[in-house]
Parts: sequence; structure tokens; C-alpha cells
Amino acid sequence: MVVLTVRDGRDDLGTTVTAFMSVSLDPPTVLASVTTSSYLAEVLNRRSRWAATVLSSRQRALAGRFAAEGRPSARILLASEPHHRGEHSEALIPERGVSALECETRQVVEAADHTLFVAEVLAADYAAPEQEPLIRVNRRYLT
Repeated sequence: MVVLTVRDGRDDLGTTVTAFMSVSLDPPTVLASVTTSSYLAEVLNRRSRWAATVLSSRQRALAGRFAAEGRPSARILLASEPHHRGEHSEALIPERGVSALECETRQVVEAADHTLFVAEVLAADYAAPEQEPLIRVNRRYLT
């Protein structure tokens, strides 16, 4: 599971996305799929820089908070979690995940009821390969 975060002026937004993948190694490029009708998709169309955090298996509650409908600001969702602001994206980045990437959108593709944001990785904020990733398949978390 991946939490996508973006800073929009004075506000911080985020959501849990299940469709996130590597596209290219040179330059390092990723793809994130976001529901087109969501406010986050609207913001990502305005703000090209954002962060993606691959959550660890110990961050299941955090994934749920970012997935909930009507969720508050990312600042509130992360208030009790260690986090920091990304140097390149200014997005809030949860700590203790598997890795965190700061990205800049290079291409936007409409696909059915989702928008695909293809982005170049500007920086790897951190990597903790010893962490187990949080994986969800068929609406269930894998252990």
C-alpha cells in the first residue's frame, strides 16, 4: 500500500492508493492511479510535485486513516505519527515505511474512472528494505 501526499498552498492532502508501480529506471519513473472525481486528482493536476510512501506492515492503521472517506487534512492524519516535510515536494512524508519517494508529474493520462499520474522520481527520501511492505489483495491485508 502506498500513501500519496501533496501540499496545496497551506493545506496538506493525502490518500491511500493501491495502484502504484515503477515505469522506468532511466530516468526513474513511477505511476500512481487516483480516482478522477477525487479532490486529490484535482490538486495533483495543479501541483506537479508530490510524495509517495510505501507503507510497512506495521502501518495498517495509517493506511486505513488515509483511505477513509471524508478524511481530514494529512497534517491531522499524521499528528500522532513520526513524519517530516519533503525537501523537493514540500509534501508530508510518514516515517517508518519501506521507502518514500518525492516525485514530479511528467504526464497525466485519463483511464476510465481514474487518472494516471506518470512522474519522475526526484529523490528517494528514505529506504528501509528491512521493513515488510503492507500488501492488500482482494480487500484483505496479507500477513
